[in-house]
Amino acid sequence: MDTRLLTTFITLARTGSFTAAAAELHLAQSTVTVHIRTLERDLGVPLFDRLPTGAPLTDVGRRLLGEAETVLDAVARLRSATGEDGPVAGRVVVGTPESLCATRLPAVIAALRTQHPDVDVDLHAAGTEECVQGLRSGHLDLALLMAEDAESAEIATEPVAREALALVAAPGHPLAGRARPAAWADLAAEHFFLLEEGCAYSDAFERRLRAAPGAGPRVTRFGSVDAARSCAAAGLGLTLLPATTVAEHLRDGRLRRIALAGPPLADVPVRLARHRRRWAAPATRQVARALVRHLAQAGEGDAGHSAAAGEA
Repeated sequence: MDTRLLTTFITLARTGSFTAAAAELHLAQSTVTVHIRTLERDLGVPLFDRLPTGAPLTDVGRRLLGEAETVLDAVARLRSATGEDGPVAGRVVVGTPESLCATRLPAVIAALRTQHPDVDVDLHAAGTEECVQGLRSGHLDLALLMAEDAESAEIATEPVAREALALVAAPGHPLAGRARPAAWADLAAEHFFLLEEGCAYSDAFERRLRAAPGAGPRVTRFGSVDAARSCAAAGLGLTLLPATTVAEHLRDGRLRRIALAGPPLADVPVRLARHRRRWAAPATRQVARALVRHLAQAGEGDAGHSAAAGEA
């Protein structure tokens, strides 16, 4: 069987559109149609329903999708085995929260470029749910998830670091100048600028906000750390972000931490995620090792700085 037909099948299953599949594969739409018809004729079953709104998989197509992925993984493994002893090369697509893109990952990419110059890393900024879907569909090779738990039958994760969170506002905000910590009830009527839905820690924070007595917070969601941070710095409300993304603003006085009564906000685990059944190419394995190593080292450095600040 021509593996190109399986590649087209998997791409169309993921995109749900002949037009989108053709664009992604750099093929004419008529070629995609021929590939699918040929595969359906070879297998003797319809794989897709042709609808005006798209091309969803049939029940048989859904059952065969995992088998097709297994075949292509085996082919990729076979091809890679011929060059296992040579230089590691290839493109690896990593899904990651925007905050890690800006603060943690440049050092990882720099180290990889020195050790494996033929490995290219594409970073795709996305929240937890989008990253998980990207792993399932094959659009992503690896993902970093800022979530307490994201294990599933398809997705395997391992903890690699923890990120501290900071609730912040402009210095002139009423809660920023209070002598006593703010209770959750004090936050009930405030305006918050949080990252978009699918960001696990933002979603959890909003749920806790709305569970407070008399809760009626105004919540605006953004897909950008910079947008949420800028709104808070402009005095429009509060935001909850990884501490690394607001460190400079706290140092120069553009933002101030809001102390909360009761237990402090828990650090968010950073987990490296991958698809359980999909084979990992040598380049993917090297990127995964670099992410684990450098993120763990960065976390240890942060802990050391925090301890020193506490002793001071």
